Amino acid sequence: MRELDPYELARRCMQGDPRAQEALYARHASRMFAVCLRYARHRDEAQDLLQEGFIRVFDKLGSFRMEGSLEGWVRRIMVHTCINHFRRKAVRAEVLGTGHVPERSVPPTALDDLGQAELMALVQQLPDGYRMVFNLYAIEGYDHTEIAALLGCNEGTSRSQLAKARRALRSGIELLNRTGKHEGATSGR
Repeated sequence: MRELDPYELARRCMQGDPRAQEALYARHASRMFAVCLRYARHRDEAQDLLQEGFIRVFDKLGSFRMEGSLEGWVRRIMVHTCINHFRRKAVRAEVLGTGHVPERSVPPTALDDLGQAELMALVQQLPDGYRMVFNLYAIEGYDHTEIAALLGCNEGTSRSQLAKARRALRSGIELLNRTGKHEGATSGR
């Protein structure tokens, strides 16, 4: 199938064209998998979220208004799929939890030798509630009012979870830098 513009691709998918559906999936799957991976604990869970998300994309394609970015619209559905998944797993109880992460100061150069894989691993190790709020705020660009509405909590809880997520990430980065266990480590360290 020749490269179709996003709107034509969406139209053909809505008409039930299987080749167009395959093309839409192929065009967006890798970027959407990266989105799902940020919310998931592991690759298998991310793969499940991706499949569930694309089912929702095809079910809801009729609501795409042919305005703006098709990729942005697909991304929003993926993010909401991830949120709903964790909501079903009782993320709300964890968001309201009281886990304490000690405050630590991390030098400004702490990220210099940290690779993308390590940073992703640290994000995936966060408790579900911390990870959800961190991703929604720091990566997706939602504000605390929007996050509170999506997760069914108040803005203060969203702010608190973000602060705890940041502290946990700082602690993890500090540990990686202190132990030299990261991609950027060389044998001379």
